[in-house]
Amino acid sequence: MPKPLWLVRPRPDGGCDYVSFLPAQGPIGATTVEMREGSHLPPQLPLLKHRKRLGAEEAEHCRRRLQLEAGFRCSEPLF
Repeated sequence: MPKPLWLVRPRPDGGCDYVSFLPAQGPIGATTVEMREGSHLPPQLPLLKHRKRLGAEEAEHCRRRLQLEAGFRCSEPLF
């Protein structure tokens, strides 16, 4: 997962839940992925609920699970 990726799931209230995967540098040059989970209801500011660093393999597994089981779809960056 070398480039930023956004997943979005619409909510009934007009907002959406989002998960973004952003490349980050880990210890000693190791490539990790920062996963940010939150929600957004325009025109309010986005709400960040969770943030964690994952290895590239684990991030890919999370992405697949979110798309297959939780109804998230690929999206352009929300903000």
